[in-house]
Amino acid sequence: MIPWTLVDTARVPGGGELRLKRRGDEFSIMLGNNELMNSRLSGSEEALATLACERLRGRKRPRLLIGGLGMGFTLRAALNALGGDAEIVVAELVPAVVQWAQGPMAAVFGDSLTDARVSVREADVRDLIRAGRAAFDAILLDVDNGPEGLTREENDALYSLEGLSAAHAALRPGGVLAVWSSGPDANFTARLRKAGFTVDEVRARAGRARRGARHVIWMAVRGA
Repeated sequence: MIPWTLVDTARVPGGGELRLKRRGDEFSIMLGNNELMNSRLSGSEEALATLACERLRGRKRPRLLIGGLGMGFTLRAALNALGGDAEIVVAELVPAVVQWAQGPMAAVFGDSLTDARVSVREADVRDLIRAGRAAFDAILLDVDNGPEGLTREENDALYSLEGLSAAHAALRPGGVLAVWSSGPDANFTARLRKAGFTVDEVRARAGRARRGARHVIWMAVRGA
């Protein structure tokens, strides 16, 4: 078997160290002993986008905010699901992740980063959420392993009642907040409802063809 090789490392502001590893044409992004993402397991990240975009069907010029570039699974799925009038803003906190997307993982990303509908901001998604009132039709969050911040403690603020209320304010009427998690969290569901959302929990497989671990996607809709 081909061994893993270390491609690069990057510090997470306020957190630990990310490691990009490669084995043949397979990539893995690690934080300590935890694998945050793998290029062969994209099913639930793609579902994050497709489920949200289904709720936006019929909207003209939909504007999306994606928190976390990762390996681009959510971005590519959103591009495939949306028409040419859409706008997608991607917030990525770690500049090296953007560099990896343009360098060693360019084949994984394809032409998604050069799509005219896409702009990438090297910024904390919290800042973009707080700055926008009724600015987005959907906000897609995949910045950590779920509502319990693993990558950095500051991510907890995104999933607090205050953070969810900010996301509610940043959405247009009927807008969608979609949140990816490695597992369920009943307290988070309750906070979403307290922040004013109507909530559905969807289970999605990590791999395609119904393989891999079951992840959770919250689909939280702001009232009209």
